Amino acid sequence: MELMIYHGRRAMQKFIYSLFVAIACAALLSSCGSDPRSASGFRLPDGDAATGQALFVELQCNACHTIAGLEVAAPIEAGPVAVLLGGPVARVKTYGDLVSSVINPSHKLIRSYPKEAISKDGKSLMRVYNETMTVQQLIDLVAFLQEQYKVAVPQYSYYAYKY
Repeated sequence: MELMIYHGRRAMQKFIYSLFVAIACAALLSSCGSDPRSASGFRLPDGDAATGQALFVELQCNACHTIAGLEVAAPIEAGPVAVLLGGPVARVKTYGDLVSSVINPSHKLIRSYPKEAISKDGKSLMRVYNETMTVQQLIDLVAFLQEQYKVAVPQYSYYAYKY
């Protein structure tokens, strides 16, 4: 009888181990991504945030963007809307988020502004810099922008239920 219980336990352990291995393999394979447009493994070198701040003004980003808690030179000409960048956020602004926002501003339009104020026909009103900005300028600008965001854990109020 003990022998049957031992073999039953052993079989169950093998089953659980096999199931664990199968789930782990599935998780690894799903993270590989077969989409050729995947950003997996893409990383630009570190940039210079001070140079990025100067570029923010030089490229006239300050015409439409303000930085939370930071004074920058006044724009030569104000843009159609003032979009706030930086400050406390509930979710980390990743390197990829910021690079995409600069090189493909229509990729994700900010939801807290009226669509007609920031876009026309579904396209962002932000100037596309892909023909004029160098890769080094992009690297430095993103380094500057990334420093402006601070993750703030949301404060929740829990109310006790009364029965």
